Amino acid sequence: MNSLFVIAPYKYQGAWVFDDPATGLFREPFIAGIDTMIDKAVAKIPNAEKGFRATFSARQFPGSDFQLEWRRAESGGNWYYSDEFKMEGWLCPALFKYFPSAPNEIYVKVEELKR
Repeated sequence: MNSLFVIAPYKYQGAWVFDDPATGLFREPFIAGIDTMIDKAVAKIPNAEKGFRATFSARQFPGSDFQLEWRRAESGGNWYYSDEFKMEGWLCPALFKYFPSAPNEIYVKVEELKR
């Protein structure tokens, strides 16, 4: 299993979504606070709404921008807290396409998607 995962979220009909053909996900939305965290995380990335690279892992890695800390399970998904943004966000069950169980921490790096 991979230690690092990469997706390229983009805006579709006003919502942050991502596609990952390897996992069968198409226009999978980020909601319930995670969307707001993304807005804050990509504020300095030009044209982020057209796509940006998000690298994430359950283990800290060099260059990671922020950390999400597990809080609780709800509705098949899991709530995570970001100290960076001082807020919680919910990750849906698509999380289990990447991790066998909800990790205690998720480390994330966001950067411009080079075209």
